Amino acid sequence: MDINFNKNEDHNKLLVSTMKQKLAKIKLGGGEKRIEKHHAKGKMTARERIDFLLDDKEKSIEIGAFAGDGMYKEHGGCPGGGVVVKMGYVSGKQCIVVANDATVKAGAWFPITGKKNLRAQEIAIENRLPIIYLVDSAGVFLPMQDEIFPDKEHFGRIFRNNAVMSSMGITQIAAVMGSCVAGGAYLPIMSDEALIVEKTGSIFLAGSYLVKAAIGESIDNETLGGATTHSEISGVTDYKAKDDKDALTRIQKIMDKIGDFDKAGYSHSKPAKPKQKQEEIYGILPKKRSDQYDMHEIIYRLVDNSEFEEYKEGYGQTIITGYARIDGWAVGIVANQRKIVKTKKGEMQFGGVIYSDSADKATRFIANCNQKKIPLVFLQDVTGFMVGSKSEHGGIIKDGAKMVNAVSNSVVPKFTIIIGNSYGAGNYAMCGKAYDPRLIAAWPSAELAVMGGTQAAKVLAQIETASMAKKGEKVDEEKEKEVFEKLKAKYDAQTSAYYAAARIWTDAIIDPLDTRKWISMGIEAANHAPIEKDFNMGVLQV
Repeated sequence: MDINFNKNEDHNKLLVSTMKQKLAKIKLGGGEKRIEKHHAKGKMTARERIDFLLDDKEKSIEIGAFAGDGMYKEHGGCPGGGVVVKMGYVSGKQCIVVANDATVKAGAWFPITGKKNLRAQEIAIENRLPIIYLVDSAGVFLPMQDEIFPDKEHFGRIFRNNAVMSSMGITQIAAVMGSCVAGGAYLPIMSDEALIVEKTGSIFLAGSYLVKAAIGESIDNETLGGATTHSEISGVTDYKAKDDKDALTRIQKIMDKIGDFDKAGYSHSKPAKPKQKQEEIYGILPKKRSDQYDMHEIIYRLVDNSEFEEYKEGYGQTIITGYARIDGWAVGIVANQRKIVKTKKGEMQFGGVIYSDSADKATRFIANCNQKKIPLVFLQDVTGFMVGSKSEHGGIIKDGAKMVNAVSNSVVPKFTIIIGNSYGAGNYAMCGKAYDPRLIAAWPSAELAVMGGTQAAKVLAQIETASMAKKGEKVDEEKEKEVFEKLKAKYDAQTSAYYAAARIWTDAIIDPLDTRKWISMGIEAANHAPIEKDFNMGVLQV
């Protein structure tokens, strides 16, 4: 291996190590002292509950672990968005598990908590997966109620989704293992089956203090809405459990009785590991974003037997398209090529840029995958579409629109992995979050923005210094540099993989070596949901 490989390897391994350290801190939720207080009440933490419930915690993926990262500092932060979401297996059935983390502000709902819960439900709806709610929440975080309560994508949407999923026949099970108050009290009764834990679980629209203030009635919380009340008097819950483990064991028994599902029928054969060493990805992916590398070498380390059947290999070479298998599942891969390539006409094309011929090829390939019922995997490292008079006169906007149209109307499940750059309209064409990938994950090396930090800072600095000059302020070379550096630092922070993950623009930041697991579990989930409509690109300028 050459010196650059070693430098790249050290750099990328450090990025992964940093990511895992951040994740370890997030997994502590509200911190060790609050975990101790939680245990003192006889309760398991959200993560302990999920680990106990799942057949094998290693055979799971976590959605939105970095949600809320660096946000709400004025309120003490909200690690993980105050809720843990995992896709895993319970009694052999693939499902989504959502557990409130009561060590974080008593499990109160911040705006990002709502967004993360809705994302969990979206995954369950798209893939027809059973969903299990482990409820332990104080309800809406009142200081921010205007940002979580009334809008379409806010708290109330959760219960609307409960009703929709019920009508679709998607199994929903709720276990009340702590507080379940106010609007949140509708969740258990809108689920198919509800459990409540003795002494620690409670459900009511208003607690004893509010009842006293509102109607003058004096009553304790246990009598008002405890396990005995709702299991024997109101009938709100279906099962009464003696403790957390008893409740979780009952859920496992319920899941064990669920019948099989109608399969979408995606091609699956015996899984095989890549022949090329996956660990070499760390050395192939360059430390410098401006350096070239061959995306084929990444693909060979992600696909079974390192076998890749390339489609239109010599045409539109800044996008790579082709067929492969990942953990046995057939996939169609659409990947950006970061090498500078030479066309048959002798023209040079910059790597990571989408040209007209690349967009045209990708559009045709996406259509082919839809016709053959093959799931799509997008590997993003894109700076955008080619600009300039030659591209504009050649119809780059029209060709780009064709690709965006194909991605938008694709009916097979899509999965997106952001490897490096994800800039501008390139993010859209390569199936960014707005284009409904079933799962979207980023490597620690990823950056998401309208454009790169340097380019954006240059544009913004020109605007700001021009404005300063108009006001009569002195703008010399040193001032220009100061403005540029300040803007670049701010923009760079906003382009990081962590900034995106905190806002759930991606579902996770993952170790590149976990990519196969994410795609495999994603396609297995998608196989629960048969395709219900034909691929149709509508009216399109061809």
